This record gives sequence, C-alpha cells and structure tokens, in this order.
Amino acid sequence: MTTSQSIEDLLGRMKGGQSDHEPTVTEKLEEKMVEMRLKEKEKDLERKAQSSGAPYINLKGFPISPEALRLIPFTQAKELQVIAFINTGSDVRIGAINPSHTAVKELLYQLEERTKAHGGIYQISEESLRVGLTAYDTLPIIKPIVKGVTIQEEELKKYEARFISYADIQPVMSSSSVSDIMTIALAAALHFNSSDVHIEAEEQGIVVRFRIDGVLQDVATLDHELWKKIISRIKLISGLKINIIDKPQDGRFTIFLSGGNTDVRVSTIPTAWGESVVMRILRSDAIQVKFASLGFRPLVEKKLMAEIQKPHGMILTTGPTGSGKTTTLYAVLCLINQPDVKIITLEDPIEYKLEGINQSQIDHTREYTFATGLRSVLRQDPDVVMVGEIRDGETADIAINAALTGHLMLSTLHTNEASGAIPRLIAMGIKPFLLAPSLNAIIAQRLVRRIHEACKEEVIPTPEQRETVKQILSDLPKKSGEAPPPPETWKFYRGKGCEACNHTGFQGRVGLYEIIVMDDVIKAALSETISEYQMKELAKQQGMITMRQDGILKVLDGLTTLEEVDRTTME
Repeated sequence: MTTSQSIEDLLGRMKGGQSDHEPTVTEKLEEKMVEMRLKEKEKDLERKAQSSGAPYINLKGFPISPEALRLIPFTQAKELQVIAFINTGSDVRIGAINPSHTAVKELLYQLEERTKAHGGIYQISEESLRVGLTAYDTLPIIKPIVKGVTIQEEELKKYEARFISYADIQPVMSSSSVSDIMTIALAAALHFNSSDVHIEAEEQGIVVRFRIDGVLQDVATLDHELWKKIISRIKLISGLKINIIDKPQDGRFTIFLSGGNTDVRVSTIPTAWGESVVMRILRSDAIQVKFASLGFRPLVEKKLMAEIQKPHGMILTTGPTGSGKTTTLYAVLCLINQPDVKIITLEDPIEYKLEGINQSQIDHTREYTFATGLRSVLRQDPDVVMVGEIRDGETADIAINAALTGHLMLSTLHTNEASGAIPRLIAMGIKPFLLAPSLNAIIAQRLVRRIHEACKEEVIPTPEQRETVKQILSDLPKKSGEAPPPPETWKFYRGKGCEACNHTGFQGRVGLYEIIVMDDVIKAALSETISEYQMKELAKQQGMITMRQDGILKVLDGLTTLEEVDRTTME
C-alpha cells in the first residue's frame, strides 16, 4: 500500500467501521441508543462533507498506526483538533474537525515538508477525534515526542565549509526549502557563535540577522511570500500556536547534536508586516566562564573575592539587558559551588542548567513570583540564594532580610551605574538602616568587543582622542591602586579585519566594571534622601574606578578600542 490509489481503497473499505466491543445485557439498550445517535451524526457529517467536496473518514475501528500518531504531538493534535491516521512513508493523511482551517492546512504543509510525502486532509467527527486522541494512551509503543531540530554533524561540516563570511549565508538560504532554511540558519548561527537569531517580517521581505558579540549583523533577506511557511515551521518545532498571530508567544526547542544538545528559547511578537521572531541560543559553554577571566582588575578582584567569601550579605549586579549580569552571577555561583554548600536559584526563565545547584522556575500564571518563591526557598535551609532580578519592593524586602539572617544573596537590579542601586532600593521602600548591614558589594557592568588578536594592529589616535584619554585618567582615584601609564608609553590598537573575524576586527567580549564595597564611610552616609550623585562621590573617595575609566585602561592594555568604550559607556 504505497500509492495514493491504494490509500483511497483502504479508506473506502474502512468507512463506517464499528468497534468489536459487545455491550453487556444491562447496557444493551442504552448503548444501542447512543450508537444510533452517533451513526446518525456520522451520516449527517458525511453528507455535509460530500456537499462541500471534502473527503470523509470514520476513525472508529480504523487501525491508526503508531507511525502516523508520532507525526503530531498530542497537545498539538488536541489544540488543532486533528489526527494523523496514515503514514506510509510516501503518503500522509490527517483528519480534522475543521479541514478548511488555515492552521490545519499549514500543519499538513509542514508534515509534507518534513516527511517528503504526499498529504491529504479529511473531515472527521468529534467521535473520531476522541477515538484518535485516546489512541495516544492505548498504544504503549508510542514514545514521547520531543520538540527539536536534528542537525547532523555532516550537515554542520558541509555548511561550515561554505560559510566563510556572513555574505555566504544568503545564496545558500535562497536556494533551499523552508525546512532547510531553519537548519541553515541554526547551523550558521552555531558556526559564527551567534547568541541570537532574529527573523523579521518586513514590507519588502524577510530579514535574517545574527547577534554576534552583542552587535546585530544582517546575514540574509528572503522573499516575503515564504513568511507564512517559515513562521509556521518555527512555531511547529517550538510548541507555539500556529493560528495565534496577534499575541506574543514564548516557546523552546532543542538542537540535537552528537556532541551535546543545545536549547533554543523562542519569542514571537506581532508586527505591522507579520511577526518578529527571536531565537536565543543557550550554549552550555556560555556559562562556563571562570571568575578569573571575567575581566576584573587585580585589586578589584581581590576586594570582590573577600565579599563573596562572606557567609552572609548581598551582592548585586546592575546594568542594562545584555550587559552580562547573569553570566557574572553564574561565575560567582560556580566559584562557591561545593558539596557542603546548599545553593538555590529563582530564575525567569531558567536558561542554563547548573550541576549541583537547585534551580527553580518562576511561573506568574500560578502566582509563583520572585517574592513568593523566595519565601519558600528560605524554608529550604539554603546557604546561598540567587534571585534572578529584584523588580519590586516586596522581593527586595525579603531578600534584604534574608541577607541579614545568615544567607549569601545574589541578585540583579536594573540601574545604569553602581551608584544608582542604593537610591533605587530606597525608592522601593527599603530603609537605609537595613541596607547598611545587609549589602556587601554592588557591581555595575557593560560588555565591549575584544580586538581580534590574529589581525591586531597599532593605530595612531587623533589629538582629541589622546586628550580625552588624558582627562579621564587624570580623575583616577589614588585609592584605586591603579597608576595610569605615562602618555609617552600609550599604545592604541584595532583589529584590521580578516576572514576569521568576518572582517569585523573583533572576536569575543570582555567586561567593563565599577564596584562599590560597603565600607563604614558609605554606611554612615546612608539616608532616605541620598542621591546617585552623592553615592558616586563617596564611591570615588573609596577608590572606585568607573566603567569608563576601566574601559580606557583596557584600551591601553590592548584589549579593546576607544570606539567600543565610547559605544557602551557614553552618558
């Protein structure tokens, strides 16, 4: 039975198939009436299907194969009210309550793309749907269906040989099917170490962009006619609702590789010309950054290490989205992760799995927030707690009190500078007399691109640039322990650009930091009215190097460029 004709013959023989179950004597009359009503409904539906031109099938008693059921996950089958009932390898048939529904048609298209088979949609009744959905439970040989994309190592190697620069992605995508476009995009993103893949519907076409080292790069433009097929493919593999196009959705899938699986977090939002999709690639090696390689200056690192090793108190990281706050906290967690230390995290969402650490996912739909979760976590007798973000006064209050009662608390706060953290917490309702004994240190950070060492070359700065550097370093606090090199020894570098760095001149990133440690002077100055400016002046007196100063020192160390420092730290 490998041809379309043989499939149709089989369907004709199976129409109206009855169950082998014989009712008991006491149930006979009742079941007969129910059966008569069901038969009548099936006949009515068959007549309607004939008048509309749609083929009809009764799945009661039909031998639905496991291979067919595996094509559509149970949750999706229930949501779209569809059942895949035949899959011979060359032919695929699905039954639907509403065969004309756009989402059902898109699903069949995706199945045809995936299986390379000829497909068809049949009209089924609610009873047939019930029978089909029940089959998921009654057939034990059906295995759980995992959402994901399998990229073979051979495919990666094949594409890697073709992807020398970003420009090589366009011709490969333009000549590929929708299914292959997804594989190509993910293979290229992995090859170029992209953190995010952006696929955006615009008026004239579809734009594909990669975020590499924090900067978006255009890599391809596709025909707008492909949009519906591409967005349906993305939603299908990430567990999103295909027929929802006017609301944001969040999903997830896995790239299965022999060297280890990589999770991908998917976000969609409606836009004027369709939807915008961002796929964040969650590499396990992204969090394997050693604390010593984060980029702290030696004296600052020593000072921060002393605060991390304290048994209680709070350490905050601040900065905008994408500034590396979570990576810094993960590096701290890995540093203190020992068998005799109980560590629990509250995250929204959990992006990376950390061995030996209890990670808990926030779920606002079930009222499991940072505040409610933190209360429960503290009853778990932890030594160290990480809260993904302090967003409100309630969470801040619980975290501060936990830091006061023998726990080391780690969290993030959205302020631009370290000096803004304390005024922000006070604005949330935290009393200064509680902040003084509970806060250990505040870290503000940004990420700048590293100069690619393979194509690094010396450059001559303009007189204005030298004067700017001189002015910034002249304000370097004496207590910082940093002595700026004399101007006659200054050297400035850039990346010339080569194939290995896609002619950008950069590869990788390094952090710029400013750190406030809570000493007696700062504690004594805390009040309800303390401003960000006052905090910054107190921190400078303590010896704090600002992020901009840290950036200039890294420029003179040959790690990055003046332009990068200006891009990330200009006020």
